[in-house]
Amino acid sequence: AFIGIHFFSPVDKMMLVELIVGHETSDETLAKAIDYVLKIKKTPIVVNDSRYFYANRCFIPFTAEGLHLWAEGYSPAIIDNVGRMTGMPRGPLEMMDDVALDLLVKITSETAKAEGDAYVPIPGEKEVAGMVANGRLGRKSNSGFYDYPAAGGNKTIWPGLAELFPVTVTEADPPLVEELKKRMLYVQAVTAARCFEEGVITDPREADVGSILGWGFAPWSGGIVSLIDAIGAAKFVAELDRMTKLYGERFAPPQLLRDMAAK
Repeated sequence: AFIGIHFFSPVDKMMLVELIVGHETSDETLAKAIDYVLKIKKTPIVVNDSRYFYANRCFIPFTAEGLHLWAEGYSPAIIDNVGRMTGMPRGPLEMMDDVALDLLVKITSETAKAEGDAYVPIPGEKEVAGMVANGRLGRKSNSGFYDYPAAGGNKTIWPGLAELFPVTVTEADPPLVEELKKRMLYVQAVTAARCFEEGVITDPREADVGSILGWGFAPWSGGIVSLIDAIGAAKFVAELDRMTKLYGERFAPPQLLRDMAAK
């Protein structure tokens, strides 16, 4: 029987491994895979097969929200500073540089092909593809959203970003910071809720552990499901409804959350 084993990069540092089961995967195969992952001192979580699996599916909206903000005219410094203030290991633009922009462009074009007419483009997608076409591949080419000095030293925001999307917001007062933090965290949490609704992941503890070990989701929260619990389902759904009106369908709560809120 087949089972998928998904490691996270960099493999030597990342503790999480996703075990992807298909319709035919036997319990024995799963048990052997869990055994193997524990032997190599990693933490396994079990997910059902679906595009992006669980962790990447919840993480990608964080970087996508960074692109939305960039396209809306927020200064890259605000976007990444607030991103780090959420408790994420890095801001969304820095994170994209670290992952590699050419890889992101590849993932995006594959997804667009697979989803066809259902695909919803992300603002900034074309611009990032243009950066890649000009050799700005992220940290590995010393140039992406940031310029990386060859001799080491601090990276600086690439001035060309402002030509792609003019900066109109250079200051963020505390209420705006809170709203931006919410956008970056809630867009991930609502995606996790959709994963439950679709049966991609079934165990809340594994979802929490997976979120912290898999993509560094705000460890102060106890994990992505614990964050929703702490906010409370009714309040979370009300906030998501408000944010859907303001920012779009990516914040729309799934029926599962509405049912929880009604209880």
